[in-house]
Amino acid sequence: MKKALLFYIISLIFSQISIAQKNPKGKWTSLFNKKDLSGWKIYGTEKWYVENRELICESGPDKEYGYLGTEQKFKDFELSLQFKQEANGNSGVFFHSSIEGVKITGWQSEVVPTGQWTGGIYESYGRGWLIKPEAEKDKALKMGEWNEMKIKVVGNNVTTWVNGQEMITLNDEKIGSVDGSIALQIHSGGGIRVKWRKIKIKSL
Repeated sequence: MKKALLFYIISLIFSQISIAQKNPKGKWTSLFNKKDLSGWKIYGTEKWYVENRELICESGPDKEYGYLGTEQKFKDFELSLQFKQEANGNSGVFFHSSIEGVKITGWQSEVVPTGQWTGGIYESYGRGWLIKPEAEKDKALKMGEWNEMKIKVVGNNVTTWVNGQEMITLNDEKIGSVDGSIALQIHSGGGIRVKWRKIKIKSL
């Protein structure tokens, strides 16, 4: 029994060392290799694939929610990525998330069409909208073009930016109490297509 416990502790230590080596604090690490979905897991029946070195998400025949989540978990970090909304463009970037089937718990920085609060924070299967950007800040979003989103999470504090415009700053103890995966979303309803690229993270 003691040997089994010792083996478990040693394995856990090496696992944490491996994660730290993959994501050294203060250094940017790419989450997307431009070739395939290595390091990610698909949830649901919607479409996720790589084309022309870009990550594509599309609604499938079921027209349901779909997610692409990282195999690793993150707590304090700065995330940077680019997205291009085609068709409906209703999507999002989740953090501190946990997924079972297509049910996700966690917080989402919205990626939505003009006038629907891109960069706002929504808690799925929880309190709903926590904060929405001021209306004039929505001008930062460029529908049909490449946009850059940054999300910074440190303890209880979350800040989002779109194309350099700070969208929201939020302090929430519930967010700071957990860690979880980074996950990209396809909204239900069908007709959605979003491209992603330059996805990188820096542990803080």
